[in-house]
Amino acid sequence: MRLANVHKAQIPEAKVVKYLLSSTHRAGKSKAAFFTSIGFVAERWEELAAALRRHAVENTVSQFEETAFGIRYVVDGLLMAPHARRVKIRSVWFVDKGTDRLRFITAYPLKGDHHDSRT
Repeated sequence: MRLANVHKAQIPEAKVVKYLLSSTHRAGKSKAAFFTSIGFVAERWEELAAALRRHAVENTVSQFEETAFGIRYVVDGLLMAPHARRVKIRSVWFVDKGTDRLRFITAYPLKGDHHDSRT
């Protein structure tokens, strides 16, 4: 299964800059270490947002869960990083109950599949 409405998915600047690319965020600093090590930087946060969107388009949903608040989707697969580097990550998305709006929750590397895959 593929995610619907990925082209309209919400990926807020604050989620990328203050969480995924923040070396001082309590929960995000390990993610920031990973994403910056593969070439993403806060000054060009849109590159990571676009790569996450492309990751959701190019890969299939590996898990989904209906909750009281909506549906949580997990997408595992390759992410295109700067300099044609491809890394295996998991991204998590959510559709709130009663809407069809997809929003980005988080992303992180999959264990054992870190970086240095080149296309």
